[in-house]
Formats: sequence, C-alpha cells, structure tokens
Amino acid sequence: RTVLKMAPKREKKKSAMTEVVTREYTINMHKRLHGMGFKKRAPRAIKEIRQFALKTMGTQDVRIDTRLNKHIWSCGCRNVPYRLRVRLARKRNEDEDSVHKLYTLVTHVQVPTFKGLQTVNVDAE
Repeated sequence: RTVLKMAPKREKKKSAMTEVVTREYTINMHKRLHGMGFKKRAPRAIKEIRQFALKTMGTQDVRIDTRLNKHIWSCGCRNVPYRLRVRLARKRNEDEDSVHKLYTLVTHVQVPTFKGLQTVNVDAE
C-alpha cells in the first residue's frame, strides 16, 4: 500500500497589484483608433486609455486628468495624436465607503520625441 501525502502548504505571496506604484508608458493611439469614424475618435481614445490603464494597473477605478483630456482633444475630435506619453499612478482610495481600495490616475507627460522611450518606474514624489 502506498500512503499519499498532501503537498506542503506554501506561504501566500502578497500580490503586486495591491502595491502603490507609478509608471510612465507610451500608448500608440494610432493603432487603437484605426478604422474609427471621425466623430468617434476622441471619445474612443479616452475609452482606450481607460482600457489600457485597467489592463496594466489592474484597477477598475481609472481617473483621467483634465490636462490629458485637453491634449487628446487639442486637435479636435478627428485628429487624436498618434502617440501619448502617460504616467499611470496606482493610489490608495481615500474614500472609505468606496468599493475599490485602489484607483489609477492617468496624467499626461510632455516629451519632445517618442524615439527610444521605454516603460519607466517613477519614484513617488
């Protein structure tokens, strides 16, 4: 007879998604808006940024800064900039009765050129 033993219990690792972190990303809006009708481009750009933040930061609550919104709409509804440099900051929610413990704040980062830029972890100020 063979005696089956249970596997030893592993210690639970703390999820990286629960930590407060800030990163800078370049989002290629051109490929995300390809084939969209002109009047839907800027509103879709906002939705795509939300979706990108949700995927990378893992928080349901995504807040877009007004300056980023202004930059997206700067050339009108049709002509959204091809690329955006954004800073995604996962922060703790101060609102106690909120469902989500964390939220992501998306802000615009001005850059002279997008050449050679990588995703960068930003130290909390």
